[in-house]
Amino acid sequence: MHGEFGTSGFSDALVILGAAGIVIPAFARLRISPVIGFILVGMIVGPSGLGGLTHEFSWLNYLTISNREAIDPFAEFGIILLLFAIGLELSFRRLVAMRKMVFGIGAAELILSAALIGGALALFGHTASSAAVLGFALAMSSTALVLPIAGTTSPVGKAALAMLLFEDLALVPLLFVFGTAAAAAASGLIEVAWKGAIVIGGLLLIGRLFLPALFAQAARTKSPEIFLAVSLLVVILASIATGAVGLSPILGALIAGVLIAETEYHSEVEVVTAPFRGLALGIFLITIGMRIDFRLLTSIWPQLLLALVGILVVKALVTGGLLRLSGSRVGVAAETGLLMASPSETTLILLGAAAATGAIAQSTATFWQAATAIGLTITPLLAMLGRLAARRVDPHALEAAEGGAEGRTIVFGFGRVGRMVADMLEEHGRPYLAVDSDIDNVMSAREAGYSILFGDVARTELIEKLNLGSSSALVLTMDDPVLVARLTRRLRSSFPELAIIARARDTDHAAKLYEAGVTDAVPETLEASLQLSEAVLVDIGVAMGPVIASIHEKRSELRSEIMAQAEMEAEPRLGRRRARDSRQSVAGSNRSTPAA
Repeated sequence: MHGEFGTSGFSDALVILGAAGIVIPAFARLRISPVIGFILVGMIVGPSGLGGLTHEFSWLNYLTISNREAIDPFAEFGIILLLFAIGLELSFRRLVAMRKMVFGIGAAELILSAALIGGALALFGHTASSAAVLGFALAMSSTALVLPIAGTTSPVGKAALAMLLFEDLALVPLLFVFGTAAAAAASGLIEVAWKGAIVIGGLLLIGRLFLPALFAQAARTKSPEIFLAVSLLVVILASIATGAVGLSPILGALIAGVLIAETEYHSEVEVVTAPFRGLALGIFLITIGMRIDFRLLTSIWPQLLLALVGILVVKALVTGGLLRLSGSRVGVAAETGLLMASPSETTLILLGAAAATGAIAQSTATFWQAATAIGLTITPLLAMLGRLAARRVDPHALEAAEGGAEGRTIVFGFGRVGRMVADMLEEHGRPYLAVDSDIDNVMSAREAGYSILFGDVARTELIEKLNLGSSSALVLTMDDPVLVARLTRRLRSSFPELAIIARARDTDHAAKLYEAGVTDAVPETLEASLQLSEAVLVDIGVAMGPVIASIHEKRSELRSEIMAQAEMEAEPRLGRRRARDSRQSVAGSNRSTPAA
């Protein structure tokens, strides 16, 4: 049993989960991309690393992956989920809004980079078909690395997103050509084309008609597990449908993502699938690292270095030059050019598909996979160099980018209180976004024209996506005292300058919220009493002006009393904490003082 475990899927799972749970957090603590960590893990545990020593040291079976082919299906699932996540960014509305950048700059960047890279490779002896395949594969840039680094709201992020969106769209026909055209006759291509058109049309129609109802039913269960299961079911069914007619399964995943992006569920779907997507993509990156042969790297490192530098220079100049010609600031062009210069994880997919069908030689694919893996590892360094270059050539670019951003108010909970807050914000022309976990409430609010998102605010991942750091205020309207207090403490520690206004049940609850860190707490019982007093005074003949003034004065007085109560309740705990710290300090001092 001992030997079986060492060479079974259990030991492989041990390595993968160990990388995800131990190595990757360590890289994150050092501010190094997890993508680099997974590739390095693959290099270490692969056959050219520790895996090559298992015949001498059997205990290394527990630290290596014995059968790469056994985990390839999980790696393929990681790519499917990656393309699904890309689809979630590819809503039809977004494509229409960015069509000039996507189909203008994006298309020009990919085609020109591919032409220059392919032309250079042809000069070095590659055949025309091999040079074309390599040109398009190496012209791709990393969605998995670039977007998390640049975001999608900054000028650099928007420019990178437009080009990446076109590359993601182009990936589908490129995979078809590399993976199908090289191995099929013309008649077979025509058959795949018409069957594929029918399947894609069917997916679009079925998705439009049935996906909203399916996700609505899953949302009503209030079960994250069911919501996750439905999300994965949609992705897998769409992938199977496109794969069954000869198209790439990732095309189905991309279409599924685009369809869900059109619904109000896209943020929640992205959040619940993120852990699976990250782990599955990590397995794919581990398999890439396992393909890298240390002996090969040491023997041909000058050629690898020269090839990678050539790719980086061509792509940086093409991307930066096109952005500059389109009117972008010089700092934005410089930073985006360097950020987009490295090859991509999709480069590895295209190289693998082309090698499998004989479009390029396996040795050629291995060489460029190694170069791509090295390029991926230095992408964060390129991003850093890009920011330095942008500051040097255009010192005011960052100030200009930040100056144009207008903060919005985020409203958690959209019952009667949240809806009233949204109405008043609209009345005064202030932007807002509401978030609610009741799908029926969300659907009715959307039909009424409110800006609202479906999601569970208890999820940390959703909070991170809302970009609260640039918001003007956060309003907590949920009728859940425990959740409101917990959110307040967490958000106050993360966003010390954010204005947090919370609904409270009564004055005692308001005092607890002030202690937790809210800027303002509004007790419902207190407001009802003040409104009743106002109505009485007006109805018995007191002038409206003095009544309103006295109500405001009374509200301020009561709020001060509540805040004082919160401070008094906090003081005993603070005093006990200080006394405990003092005792510990004295005890430590006594321990460190030698006896007389």
